[in-house]
Amino acid sequence: MQEKKAINVEIGQRIKEHREAAGLTQEVFAEMIGLGVKHVSAMERGAVGVSLPTLKTVCKVLAVSSDSILFGTDKKNDISLLSDRLARLTPKQFKIAEAMMSNLLEAFATNQSE
Repeated sequence: MQEKKAINVEIGQRIKEHREAAGLTQEVFAEMIGLGVKHVSAMERGAVGVSLPTLKTVCKVLAVSSDSILFGTDKKNDISLLSDRLARLTPKQFKIAEAMMSNLLEAFATNQSE
């Protein structure tokens, strides 16, 4: 059995993290990027590398930058991931999320003054 390359493992893990953050199963994600589930699984485990065309498709589907897949991101209050996910919502879903966020921020503000 061929040994996994560290870079493939790192990139695969980041793809998995972004896929899970988007709430997608491997099955749904595989269909969206035009690959088989076994290939997505192998890619996420680092057993196979990711081609540039596949990376481009992954980034479009997950609405993330290639930098976040290739180099990772600083997780400290990284609002870009949240922003990317919100941008994929329908206008109706966005209004709901916006109302929920407003209520949440109001609750945090109230809690801070106590």
